[in-house]
Amino acid sequence: MNKTELVTALAVRAGVTKKEADTILGAIVEVIMETVAEDEKVVLIGFGSFEARVRSARTGRNPATGEPLDIPATKVPAFSPGKAFKQKVSE
Repeated sequence: MNKTELVTALAVRAGVTKKEADTILGAIVEVIMETVAEDEKVVLIGFGSFEARVRSARTGRNPATGEPLDIPATKVPAFSPGKAFKQKVSE
C-alpha cells in the first residue's frame, strides 16, 4: 500500500474527503517525526511506539578494499510494534 492508497482508505473509514485525510496523515507523520527528533517517545497503545535510538560507534570494513574504517555514533529512528499489532499480523 502506498500513500495514495492509504489516504483513500483513511478517507473511506473516517468519512472525510481525500484532501482532509491527506492533511491529517501529513500532520500525524510530521508530529511523530518532530517528537522523535526531540528525543521523546511516541506511544500508540496497541499499535506500537516510535523512538530515537543511539547506534554506537564501531569499526567497519570497506567492501571494495577490505580496509578498516571508523563508523561514528549516530541516532536512528526505531519502531516497536505493540501487542495488538503483532497479534493481528500473526493471524
